[in-house]
Amino acid sequence: MKRSIIFSHTNLIAKDWKRLAEFYIEVFDCVPTFPERDIKGKWIDDMCALEDVHLRGVHLQLPGFEKGPTLEIFEYNQKGRNKNIQINDFGFGHIAFHVEDVGAVLAKLIDNGGSMYGKVVEAEIPGKGFLKAFYARDPEGNIIEIQNWRVSHVD
Repeated sequence: MKRSIIFSHTNLIAKDWKRLAEFYIEVFDCVPTFPERDIKGKWIDDMCALEDVHLRGVHLQLPGFEKGPTLEIFEYNQKGRNKNIQINDFGFGHIAFHVEDVGAVLAKLIDNGGSMYGKVVEAEIPGKGFLKAFYARDPEGNIIEIQNWRVSHVD
């Protein structure tokens, strides 16, 4: 069966695309897919409904995929508004990663300029298993969920 729709990427707009990309490479083992992007011209002006757009950035292959969805990190030459994103704001809320060791990823996240958002929690979710998770922010304030699921044992 041929698929007519395939998920492509999620985009993050960065203040400093190189720094933000390095964070996701170091903390989450994302891999750059080259070439880096350096985009300008009438077509991108028309697409963005802005004048004199110049985008720079990179696509990062997400862990767990050889080829597939990427995290696109772009920086515009024209800076938009900066908002303090909260977990319950409308629109895209967060990106999530399943990890083996929540504590190790938390330490790596902090060491690379990220910060906590809320607390580390552990909970049993009926029918799903045991969850250990937390929300955090990347160096530019975007929210990330770090999670580890263990399946409940059925006796």
